[in-house]
Amino acid sequence: MLTEQLKSQIRLIHQNIKIGMPNYQPRPSQNKLIAEMANIIAGQYHRQQRIGLIEAGTGTGKSLAYLLAAIPYALQQKKTVVIATATVALQEQLISKDLPFFLQNSKLNFDYSLVKGRQRYACIERIKQQIKHPELFSSTQSANTAPDWSELLQQWQQRHWLGDKDSLAMSVPEPHWQAINADAMHCSNTSLVHINCPFHLARAEAETAQVLVVNHALLLADLANGNSILPPPADCIYIIDEGHHLAETARDFFAASAPLNQNSIWLEKAAKTIQQLFALLPETETRSLLRLEDSCNELKSLLKAIENASVPFKARWFEQKTQFRFADAALPKLMQQQAEEIALVSSKTKSQLDKVLQLVQEHISSNKISVKQRLLLLQDLNYLALQLEQQNALWQLYAVEQNQNKAVTQARWVELAEPNDKLIAHACPLAVGSKLAKMLFDEAFAVIVCSATLTALNSFNYIKYDLGLHDFEGVQIVQVASPFAYAEKGTIIIPKMKTEPTVSEFTTELIQQLPHYLPKQQASLVLFASYWQMQQVATALRDKGFSLLVQGEASRQALLQLHSMNCNNKKTSILFGTQSFSEGLDLPGNLLTNLVITKLPFAVPTSPLEEALAEAITKKGGNAFTQLAIPATAKKLVQACGRLLRQEQDQGRIIIFDRRLVNKSYGTAMLNALPPFRRQIEH
Repeated sequence: MLTEQLKSQIRLIHQNIKIGMPNYQPRPSQNKLIAEMANIIAGQYHRQQRIGLIEAGTGTGKSLAYLLAAIPYALQQKKTVVIATATVALQEQLISKDLPFFLQNSKLNFDYSLVKGRQRYACIERIKQQIKHPELFSSTQSANTAPDWSELLQQWQQRHWLGDKDSLAMSVPEPHWQAINADAMHCSNTSLVHINCPFHLARAEAETAQVLVVNHALLLADLANGNSILPPPADCIYIIDEGHHLAETARDFFAASAPLNQNSIWLEKAAKTIQQLFALLPETETRSLLRLEDSCNELKSLLKAIENASVPFKARWFEQKTQFRFADAALPKLMQQQAEEIALVSSKTKSQLDKVLQLVQEHISSNKISVKQRLLLLQDLNYLALQLEQQNALWQLYAVEQNQNKAVTQARWVELAEPNDKLIAHACPLAVGSKLAKMLFDEAFAVIVCSATLTALNSFNYIKYDLGLHDFEGVQIVQVASPFAYAEKGTIIIPKMKTEPTVSEFTTELIQQLPHYLPKQQASLVLFASYWQMQQVATALRDKGFSLLVQGEASRQALLQLHSMNCNNKKTSILFGTQSFSEGLDLPGNLLTNLVITKLPFAVPTSPLEEALAEAITKKGGNAFTQLAIPATAKKLVQACGRLLRQEQDQGRIIIFDRRLVNKSYGTAMLNALPPFRRQIEH
């Protein structure tokens, strides 16, 4: 419970923050957030289920609110605060701005650390090997695009680079990054030369920190793998910021894909690697190698049978497009019959490979193994491990029985990858709520899920279902409106249009109408629901003499820098972007005064996952459009409109060219879910 001493401490810290923050303005909404979050975390509402769903509008100061509500209590109770975000931008804001400011003004004694996955860090020894033995890597990597490895090493040694991908000052193409990242096989802390690699230094720092910042994917991976990085959930107060992304990230995390054909290629390569190991490892390790060899052969036989069985289906599967979804997740007979066995054999093979890897690490310093052999061996074994993990993950999901007479729980499909004719099988869970409930909400000391858009159509029911919280009686719901004076500062305009976005003529009319809504010497952001339509409109407007900054023609950062320069020089600046520009884009003040939304961001239900979700709802007697498409679109529309006002003094207008907001029955609900801007509907 919150003691009087702790309440006083929180009030005092809040007072210090007010004094320390330039241009601080009192915010009753922030006070409410702090009080509600602190009470949830302390168990004031429910002693066991300390869970909160917090929707806090733009400008409420939720980041500082959750730091103030969680950190003093966590330090008193010896818990770790784990803040999980969906975007790198918010992680950077927390680490470089919010947490340093809070630490300085709170006078509390705590350490904080940004925790990233292995793949985000470089291995210094691997960089040194690139310098010493460039001939080993020239066959797989283009020398023309290779970075200056010596310069990179020097930056690390002089502490001008932190050793991670995100703080690189130079460009390192992805294939080259893969050759130096700190994967578990190449960069093990059991070897003395790797102890001071960036990844291991970062992990050592995280072990002593009381506040950890992670992304959603790393949080899920750690929970699924038994907390190898973060403390046990019972010792953690989780703050899930940008929480409307958590279910989607979980669905991606628990999905799997693997090739159905051409598996003999990597298995034959594995056989050659095993033969090399027979010659390199002591005779005492022969039994382990024989077991691995037998399992690889068994897996090869099983996968070859699947490949042969798939051949007759290919013409039918890919008659019209490169993806084929299995209706009701029903697999062809042989695939379903063999799924469990393939899952077991691939799991067994991976376990045996792990044992062999240990042996290789033990004997790797032997004079019998040269540096060249060692690097190539580790590279081949790493590749084998990846293939086995993919196969195991896929066939574990395929082994789960799907009965069309009951609730189908997965989307399953195959994809033909051109031009090499590779057949990739996919599986993805339709719902992840039960997994999240079991891994996170049942186990955690406390969880605060917050976002500016947790509700859909002003209801928390959708997010409760997605996160598996509908049966948790202790969940507290808090909704705090933005302090911005929306009705005074902004207007939503719905222009008169002859066509709706569902017809092809809409693009032509949009090209005619849009120029009238792009004021000179102002900053405009035009959001499109499709990349194709954005390109069509951009080409037409450039022919009319408009200067545009179009997503995809330069990096996001470069476009925003050009946009900022235009605005600061009081020039007309027009940004064109798709869905990714409608969230996480911060353009305060004169950087955005004119926001244009060309059409409602309905997801086209053509992806196998969306089709499977709609199919499952329909089979239950529901309506996929009203239960799936409308709530998801309403949430995206709120996010898009949230780009306009980022500070209390901001002002501007939003133009939405989609007349379905006034012509369709669901339009009123969508409009009412938006902030209370003035409305101007043209007739």
